[in-house]
Amino acid sequence: MPERLGPPRDTPLFERVTLIGLGLIGSSIARAARHLNLARTIVAVDASEAVVERVKELGIADEATTDVVAGVRDADLVILCVPVGVCGTVAEAMRSGLKPGCIVSDVGSVKASVIAQVQPHLPEGVSFVPAHPVAGTEHSGPDAGFVTLFHNRWCILTPPDGTDEAAVARVRAFWEAMGSNVEVMSAQHHDLVLAITSHVPHLIAYNIVGTAADLETVTQGEVIKFSAGGFRDFTRIAASDPTMWRDVFLHNREAVLEMLGRLNEDIALLARAIRWGEGDKLFDLFTRTRAIRRGIISSGQETPEPDFGRRREDKA
Repeated sequence: MPERLGPPRDTPLFERVTLIGLGLIGSSIARAARHLNLARTIVAVDASEAVVERVKELGIADEATTDVVAGVRDADLVILCVPVGVCGTVAEAMRSGLKPGCIVSDVGSVKASVIAQVQPHLPEGVSFVPAHPVAGTEHSGPDAGFVTLFHNRWCILTPPDGTDEAAVARVRAFWEAMGSNVEVMSAQHHDLVLAITSHVPHLIAYNIVGTAADLETVTQGEVIKFSAGGFRDFTRIAASDPTMWRDVFLHNREAVLEMLGRLNEDIALLARAIRWGEGDKLFDLFTRTRAIRRGIISSGQETPEPDFGRRREDKA
């Protein structure tokens, strides 16, 4: 049993929880919910027959199916763990299986678009409490999940105006039970904050690694051969799921473009400082950014260990 998680609950928070999409996040929720007894029955739904079969082999759900209507029937909590671009399609498909009193949530890193897609398809008596667990790795698929993924990580809830407070409280309790720190904010504020803390950094990583790939043939393999720590960390980010991130950028277009505009302005100022030898400006910037890194470590969102605490394969 992982030391950082508490003991299983005596009674589940929900009778029946359905997870739609069993990738990294969905399979991690399934593992944590089972480990902590957060649901009496865990149902896995995935469009892929291969994923459904793998979920059965792993034993991380009590039931697994490709039938979304059957999968959500009688569920008390349904969590959409699919790319944000298909949330509306999934919501429409599952509508007829949802019972009154059911709570629907999601895990997407874009919120305003998801609300606009999902809410119109939910029948009366069903609450929608959007959520975004700010946690993940570059890996995907049902084998990638692990029980402590959400421990000491933030989960942001963005309930639309008028959402039943009891439903919000139950979703908060679910994430807190998995070890998350929960914050509530508007969908619009969430999308702006995540544009700079997550979305734009991923876009930069994809761009830098793509540029390096173009240079690879010119330098006869030296880009990869002599890659330093900074570039290696960019490649880790750039290895993230391409479908998920394509949808994130398309569905948070305005906030991402706003942050990119500000970034371009700052890069222009940085280029000027380098061109004109303004070392004091460079030193001041690097001092401020170093403090940000230390703040992230002190808040428990990162480790100061070498290589970000990643285990080396050559160490026993």
